Amino acid sequence: MSTSKFIKCVTVGDGAVGKTCMLISYTSNTFPTDYVPTVFDNFGANVVVDGSVVNIGLWDTAGQEDYNRLRPLSYRGGDVFLLAFSLTSKASYENIYKKWIPELRHYAPNVPIVLVGTKLDLRDDKQYLSDHPGAVPITTSEGEELKKMIGAVAYIECSAKTQQNVKAVFDAAIKVVLRLQEVKRKPCMLKRCICL
Repeated sequence: MSTSKFIKCVTVGDGAVGKTCMLISYTSNTFPTDYVPTVFDNFGANVVVDGSVVNIGLWDTAGQEDYNRLRPLSYRGGDVFLLAFSLTSKASYENIYKKWIPELRHYAPNVPIVLVGTKLDLRDDKQYLSDHPGAVPITTSEGEELKKMIGAVAYIECSAKTQQNVKAVFDAAIKVVLRLQEVKRKPCMLKRCICL
């Protein structure tokens, strides 16, 4: 195995879409039951991806408007963004291109984005949808369409509660960064390079 690399991964998205739950599910294999809005938090994990040991720094940001001036401080030095929306919230889906993409492109224009649809377990939960009349399920094809629209490198749907695809989200983020680092290290033999 190769030596350890550090990757800074920043989660971004509306409040209450499940960013913190996704991070906790990934780092501790547990699902928190109480909602406490995040101001700012850090997690860390050592993982092996494709034979490389990676120290991933996970930066959790607040989606609420109260933190619009504080949140961008987390973006500096970011290697990849996990841009999250809830698969049961049309508003959080629309805010990806109305709010989050303009903010990320302003503060970190060249950082790759993995688009993440959270709360996959609730999308087809008839009881949840009945109890939450404002919930509008987002389809996989709508997520894929949004990925293309914003230029994300990947789109993954996950459930922090069931842990479905949670590891896949972070593996995708890590692999994107490792590929970019590899491309940057290789000398270009052509006059003009096209990478990724």
